[in-house]
Amino acid sequence: MSMNETPSAKRTHIGFFGCRNAGKSSLVNAVTGQSLAIVSDVKGTTTDPVLKAMELLPLGPVVIIDTPGIDDEGALGALRVSRANDALNRCDAAVLVVDGCRGLTKADSDLISSMRDRELPFVVAWNKCDSPDALPPEEGAMPVSALTGENIPALKERLARIVPDRQERPLAGDLVRPGDAAILVCPMDEAAPKGRLILPQQQVIRDLLDHGAMPLVCRDTELKAALDSLKRPPAIVITDSQAFRQVSGILPREIPLTSFSILMARHKGFLDAAVRGVAAIDGLEDGNRVLMAEGCTHHRQCNDIGTVKIPRWLRQHTGKALQIDTCSGREFPEDLSPYSLVIHCGGCMLTETVVGYRMRTALSQGVPFTNYGIVIARITGILDRSLEPLKEVDG
Repeated sequence: MSMNETPSAKRTHIGFFGCRNAGKSSLVNAVTGQSLAIVSDVKGTTTDPVLKAMELLPLGPVVIIDTPGIDDEGALGALRVSRANDALNRCDAAVLVVDGCRGLTKADSDLISSMRDRELPFVVAWNKCDSPDALPPEEGAMPVSALTGENIPALKERLARIVPDRQERPLAGDLVRPGDAAILVCPMDEAAPKGRLILPQQQVIRDLLDHGAMPLVCRDTELKAALDSLKRPPAIVITDSQAFRQVSGILPREIPLTSFSILMARHKGFLDAAVRGVAAIDGLEDGNRVLMAEGCTHHRQCNDIGTVKIPRWLRQHTGKALQIDTCSGREFPEDLSPYSLVIHCGGCMLTETVVGYRMRTALSQGVPFTNYGIVIARITGILDRSLEPLKEVDG
């Protein structure tokens, strides 16, 4: 990924939902001005959510999600409906597309209730308003026509108004002043992607540059040489969490230290919950189940951090026979009651909406929720030290 591209996790996600043949895909194409979705008179043409990253004025960078019909039938249809409902958890805003010639169905009404339960901003688009058979729109619904383009600009304007205007949380720029040096420790082990840095490392570098700081990037094996090369100590050292032990052993105590994963937890809005949740590791018992959750899918190496290293360190730290389950990408269980703890990655590939949903799902079921970096810092015995730089700026 180019460092000047807007990652999907930083784009507003807008889902288009509705019954089969309500005209969802046609409306997606009308709103985007592109043929993003296949259009057909045959019910159920859209079989899986279709995602497209693009620029959509006046909203800016977005991801448009075209979903299967919420009234699909049969065993396969139920799977498609499940995938459509799962897409709700990824959305910052939604468009419910209603067939204006048929009116609001029970499936539509159920979806509205589900969106309200999630506190998800939405617009009801009363499609096919150009048809002589169109019914009067329900109160609050916007009459539109995917065929003629009627009210499409107004629909985009309304979407722009309802999308939450979130104040983006800082990543690393508030930890430095212009002219400060910051050392970023990026181990190049067998799990590191060939020929590139991972997304959190890219984003932290860019954020530091935007704030006038000078990032110095090295491996953990060159950290001492990097420190010796500076005339004055760095304002902060940010490390890959799995190198916490090595880095903390080299770094003088007076130099602030944290990790990419911890910074990402703050950036995504779940740092406080992660710090509270990590205490649960000391109460784990034999046979307890722990869920390792990752926001992306990748080829796992023999010493993968989520499936190998942290489970091994957890068992060593607790001395317990723990059962470790994993999920990745868009998969995340709705029922977390079998688990004693959820340990999530930093969430760099997920929007704040998705990470927040996962956190709330766990906490609402009484399951502690934490993240990779916080767990490693706790096991290493440097949790307080790794949080100090953030406490100084966050109060």
